[in-house]
Amino acid sequence: MRAEDFDFALPERLIAQAPARPRDAARLLRVGPAGCEDRAIRELPALLGPGDVMVVNDTRVIPARLRAHRGEAAIEIMLNRAEPGGTWEALVRNARRLRPGDALRIEGAPELPCRVLAREGGTARLDFGPDPAVLAAALERAGEIPLPPYIARPEGPRPEDREDYQTLFAARPGAVAAPTASLHFTPDLVAALEARGVRRATVTLHVGAGTFLPLRGEDPRAHRLHAEWGEVTPEAAALVNRARPEGGRIVAIGTTALRLLETAAQGAGGDPLRPVRPFRGLTDLYLLPGHRFRAADLLLTNFHLPRSTLFMLVSAFAGTARMRAAYAHAIAAGYRFYSYGDASLLPCLPDAAGDDA
Repeated sequence: MRAEDFDFALPERLIAQAPARPRDAARLLRVGPAGCEDRAIRELPALLGPGDVMVVNDTRVIPARLRAHRGEAAIEIMLNRAEPGGTWEALVRNARRLRPGDALRIEGAPELPCRVLAREGGTARLDFGPDPAVLAAALERAGEIPLPPYIARPEGPRPEDREDYQTLFAARPGAVAAPTASLHFTPDLVAALEARGVRRATVTLHVGAGTFLPLRGEDPRAHRLHAEWGEVTPEAAALVNRARPEGGRIVAIGTTALRLLETAAQGAGGDPLRPVRPFRGLTDLYLLPGHRFRAADLLLTNFHLPRSTLFMLVSAFAGTARMRAAYAHAIAAGYRFYSYGDASLLPCLPDAAGDDA
């Protein structure tokens, strides 16, 4: 397996810089064993059926990018994952200037305490004090929504990005990237799905800054994902586990929901009819071709970067050759790519049912 196996040429004009308006006006590429079918997100209720269970991620994106100073040195902070006691793991630009014990001054929120506890490479552990409400207020005032680097904002995020880069299901603050497949959902679409008899289970995975990090090197198996915090409640697990015995399918809405479901499937006993168990904690599960999927039958997801861990994930789920053909079709048909782009609906048809990657 090589990184170049997951490479493809993407015209820059297809990288979406704003979402479809309304959101459910986006296009949908339905991928199946026989090929590709051009549909629309609004047609999703016709593509799902009574008894199917959609699994959505209710994480809420926080304004996680902060600008700070250590003396005269400018520091950029990207919060990554909350830890106990008011501390955060963060990715830091200009991190070589930091030492344990350093106090940082946050632009726009000078009253917010910020002390460096540890640093390793470009990652630091920062202490913002024991009151999370103080940090939350400072982030709303001084933080920026951390848009992906391929969304061009030379003068910084636009005011509308705070709403555009948040899903309809967002409820639990903690992510630094949106679960972008859910960006397509509107109240009307959700109502149509409910009228169709499609049920909805809600899970949480706080997407970390590591989702933006490129794959380095030519061997994908050498890559490691940053751990992210997630939860599958007993209620969500029970609803997911009812789908297949009652004749329905488990539909993961986005790769974050799929990764969390597969995490919850580990150690669940291997029963295909009841594939998940409750889960709460950190996951760094990395899904590559050869993984034997247990916990989803369909995946709704946006179009991903070449040579990325997410394109490897969809190749693992639906088959590498099938995904290369689907992406070639999408590019030729002018689909919009990445976070603000269009979506695909994929079946679980992996190349082979091998050992977990």
